Amino acid sequence: QVQLVESGGGLVQAGDSLRLTCEASGRAFSTYAMAWFRQAPGKERELAAAIMASGYDTYYPASVKGRFTISRDNSKNTVYLQMDNLKPEDTAVYYCAARLSRIYSDRDTEYSYWGQGTQVTVSS
Repeated sequence: QVQLVESGGGLVQAGDSLRLTCEASGRAFSTYAMAWFRQAPGKERELAAAIMASGYDTYYPASVKGRFTISRDNSKNTVYLQMDNLKPEDTAVYYCAARLSRIYSDRDTEYSYWGQGTQVTVSS
């Protein structure tokens, strides 16, 4: 069993930055691919960023590429999402997710464990 706890959300203005943190329980964190998903009101959940278990490879959709950076510290069982140049359309609840594989996926159904979510609101 893996428990994920997100933190770092908040209300910011367009152009600002935020860093989200996800702390995981359990000894096998370094074997899990991790991802950040987000869900805006009235919209489907979508992938914001993903990272391989090793941390050597990452993936970003076009909507956030160049502005978001995912990273992980396997010694601390923690994954981060640095979000720069935030836009109002980034407003959403952000969820941390763990996949029982070393390779990430862009499909939320491939992830077995989820955090409770943290709200990010970007005002214009």
